[in-house]
Amino acid sequence: MTERTAIIIGAGPAGLTAAYELLERTDIRPVVIEADSIVGGIARTVEHAGNRIDLGGHRFFSKSDRVMKWWQNILPLQRAPSGDSRVKVTYQNRRRWIDLPPDGPDPDDDDDVMLVRSRDSRILFRGQMFDYPLSLSLTTLRKLGWTATARILASYLKAQISRHRPELSLEDFLINRFGRELYLTFFKSYTEKVWGVACSDIPAEWGAQRIKGLSLGAVLTHAVSRVRSVSQSTAQKKTETSLIEQFLYPKYGPGQMWQSVAERVVAAGGEINLNTRAVSLEHERGEVRAVSMQRADGTVEKAACDFVFSTMPVCDLIAGIEPSAPDEIRDIADGLIYRDFITVGLLLSQVTVDGGTTGSKLAQALPSNWIYIQEPHVQVGRVQIFNNWSPYMVADPDTVWIGLEYFCNEGDALWVKDDPTLAALAAQELKEIGLADPEDVLTSVVIRMPKTYPAYFGSYERFDRIRTYVDGFENLFLIGRNGMHRYNNQDHSMLAAMVAVDNISSGRMAKEAVWEVNTESDFHEER
Repeated sequence: MTERTAIIIGAGPAGLTAAYELLERTDIRPVVIEADSIVGGIARTVEHAGNRIDLGGHRFFSKSDRVMKWWQNILPLQRAPSGDSRVKVTYQNRRRWIDLPPDGPDPDDDDDVMLVRSRDSRILFRGQMFDYPLSLSLTTLRKLGWTATARILASYLKAQISRHRPELSLEDFLINRFGRELYLTFFKSYTEKVWGVACSDIPAEWGAQRIKGLSLGAVLTHAVSRVRSVSQSTAQKKTETSLIEQFLYPKYGPGQMWQSVAERVVAAGGEINLNTRAVSLEHERGEVRAVSMQRADGTVEKAACDFVFSTMPVCDLIAGIEPSAPDEIRDIADGLIYRDFITVGLLLSQVTVDGGTTGSKLAQALPSNWIYIQEPHVQVGRVQIFNNWSPYMVADPDTVWIGLEYFCNEGDALWVKDDPTLAALAAQELKEIGLADPEDVLTSVVIRMPKTYPAYFGSYERFDRIRTYVDGFENLFLIGRNGMHRYNNQDHSMLAAMVAVDNISSGRMAKEAVWEVNTESDFHEER
């Protein structure tokens, strides 16, 4: 019998999950093509001078047991110190117990391991650090001031009384759940940095996609439950994603997970082609019959296929379909908007918490994974402290390895700055927000990632017509963040790939279940 082949465009979480699942559950051989020289997509790990960068920060957490087990099958969970089955972790200065396998690998001796990490996020606002999510502490109230606190509570109560204000924009969505004062205090500036447009111009669908279960009421309920709880599992299935307290994390960053998956795919007979770009998809009678791919040397090869999984940007996919897609579909695809991303990695000399050698706020922020910069006078949107994602991300534990994240549009004034200029800007802004001084910088690196965030404006309101068109190709599955033009987390991208393979292995080629991933708040538990 002739071997069936699936062309998978993109070696990020969605593409590699699809390849792995096909090899596990079908007789279909996956051929992965990746335009970059490294696997993982935006969930890659980038190395510089022995230090590792996680682009955007990837907490390995999901409400899906299927995804959690999948990750731990690739990289097993660390064992507890001293072989005990429980370990203490700290979250916002509160101790918790979590269960760890007594026979798991020791991170100090074994590289292939998932660590259990405490989630700690902060918001920098008006020069002060606040817990995120907000805690009900006297410290928080004192920093806000009693007058501001009273305005926030009054604004929230007003929003609840007149709750059903039409949600035409993200601003409406956030005000309904937090009140206008809290929205202006902790959401507006950062969100507008991310997207480059006013919250009033962003459709409410973005909020429904990313923070559908989060509200001030959820935050308050979670805060009370934390006080009453004495144990916290890594599963946390009943916890809104924005409120999780622990997460799993590969010893050497997210790219370690996807490099491990890639190695398993190749070992099982799959194929991964790096530096190879999909340039066209040929179709006939409702099926994609072949994919043309361009190698790094410019040569183009055509490969016949039985199935295609696409994680490439929808605008590029539609442009490459032959015979050409209808003019209306091409017009919608050309109007899709993306937001791009720059990380500036800065290695800082040692920071001591007590009487530190650098800015006091960085010392105060040292437990954090990341800090949201709600300060409109600087361009930086978020700061990551990679030491706190995993201590193994840093070559020298006496240094602090951080990433300053900038949101921009490919080709704009920020994007086209050369690397030394961007590094100097990041160091200066670090000083302006009081976290460190430029003279503390030992080395730097700049990483640009195009099309990181698919936007819900531009021509997106007509995206359903693109979906109807591509779903007409029976053997073509769109998966992943860019493949579906949906602001998914990596677990959602993985689930879309898994559901697509479910359909193929069972002989059902309908696409509805794939598109349902991350559209219903209870999807993961129901499915």
